[in-house]
Amino acid sequence: MSNEVRKEYSNGEITVIWKPKLCIHAKECVSRLPEVYDPEKRPWIQPENPSAAALKEQIDACPSGALSYKMEGEAAPEAQSMETKVEVLENGPLLVYGTLKVTDAAGATETKNRTTAFCRCGQSQNKPYCDGAHVEADFRG
Repeated sequence: MSNEVRKEYSNGEITVIWKPKLCIHAKECVSRLPEVYDPEKRPWIQPENPSAAALKEQIDACPSGALSYKMEGEAAPEAQSMETKVEVLENGPLLVYGTLKVTDAAGATETKNRTTAFCRCGQSQNKPYCDGAHVEADFRG
């Protein structure tokens, strides 16, 4: 089992779940719902104002899977399974959508759901996952 950092922010109807180690700083959250996501505020996620539908739509657009959600009274999305598909982002990570079991070099296994971003540039400090280092490295591929 992973000891991954996980933070939850709730408005009573929907809980936004953020896993910082998965974040590749694509800024989909900030550009789509700046009233919720403000990196200058603490906490930086404030889900009180938008509708649950707006939050779901934005979270579903998160390319790394760093953001997920659960509705009050429903099972967490980690309990769900998705069809697997793979997408190569130009000059960025390899995105794998679906439920995956990932085993690291030390043999530890964890289950990933929704979207997982894998490093293609070789510069990530969180391998095999993307941490956004491709931007500073000016990775092309």
